[in-house]
Amino acid sequence: MTKKALLCALAACLLAACRGDDERLVPPTETEVQPSASPDSVVGFYLLNEGNMGSNKSTLDFYDYTTGQYRKNIYAQTNPNVVMELGDVGNDLQIYGSKLYAVINCSHFIEVMDKRNARHIGQINIPNCRYIVFSGRYAYVSSYAGPVQIDPNARLGYVAKVDTATLQVVAECTVGYQPDEMAVVGNKLYVANSGGYRVPNYDRTVSVIDLGTFTETKKIDVAINLHRIKADGHGNLYVSSRGDYYNVPSNLFVIDSRTDRVTDTLGIPATEFCIDGDNLYLYSTEYSYVSKKEWSISYALIDTRTRKVITRNFITDGTEREIRMPYGIAVNPETKEIFVTDAKNYVTAGTLYCFTPDGRKKWSVTTGDIPAHFAFLKK
Repeated sequence: MTKKALLCALAACLLAACRGDDERLVPPTETEVQPSASPDSVVGFYLLNEGNMGSNKSTLDFYDYTTGQYRKNIYAQTNPNVVMELGDVGNDLQIYGSKLYAVINCSHFIEVMDKRNARHIGQINIPNCRYIVFSGRYAYVSSYAGPVQIDPNARLGYVAKVDTATLQVVAECTVGYQPDEMAVVGNKLYVANSGGYRVPNYDRTVSVIDLGTFTETKKIDVAINLHRIKADGHGNLYVSSRGDYYNVPSNLFVIDSRTDRVTDTLGIPATEFCIDGDNLYLYSTEYSYVSKKEWSISYALIDTRTRKVITRNFITDGTEREIRMPYGIAVNPETKEIFVTDAKNYVTAGTLYCFTPDGRKKWSVTTGDIPAHFAFLKK
């Protein structure tokens, strides 16, 4: 969940209302989006809708490339006996091996499913869990550790090490305050520490964990309120800072994993981004409590070889004017289609947009509330 969504949700619904046992808020539906021939390897993708915090309304959608069908809320349909369905705030979604993992932040667990059909396999209980990455037989999950609340005395977070065979937590490693996204490069795990609960005293470090010993070996000083971190194919990590929403703007930084030093500041705001080959696609949603103007929304494409901006808007047909609040982004590794989601007002159904590789709209479809996280399914 982004900072803006968290602040709105905390103000409106810290006293979370839960559904009754028999209530299903989002009925499963199916929409024909666009008939498509079956790709060589990517046969579809899952989309995790976060759902507004306190609504217990996270849902899972699936797009099938072989039929052109977009199916909403497939988890409810596949698992009718799971009473509370997916839970409260879906914060990350990944496929690893034969399993699909959904990190459900405010329900404090990772839902583990069969990647072929989203059928429930088990749950991993981790408080205030945020993001998940994998290496070897283990999953690594970032945790804020404490309750979901702004607190100047909030405790340090940690990374949980999970055995993917048994779904049991086997170790924990303390990192910085409110750790968010992570990335694995070689035998090192990099963790972006935000310190978001301790506003205005944000954390500004990336923790480096040796996966062999599962200990934090160092902290890299980067910038305040870190959030996203992803590795490219050249040994570099891109990490975003959300700034302070007043005088410190969002920015994107580069860390060399060989030296564990910040080597570049790109001077471009980044709320969310994805890397496909040598291309980094990003969008930014910025707001300043000083100016109190409208949200500033932008899109960009960066070449990770040169770290230069290729274009300040990868959407080339003007469709960005239809998008009220971009919230998720992904690129199909096979077709190179670009996907951007629109959370709109955070409390109603969102929209998923599919663009051609050159940025022209192919189709759009209605999703669940706050569509955010993608996982591509291969044969």
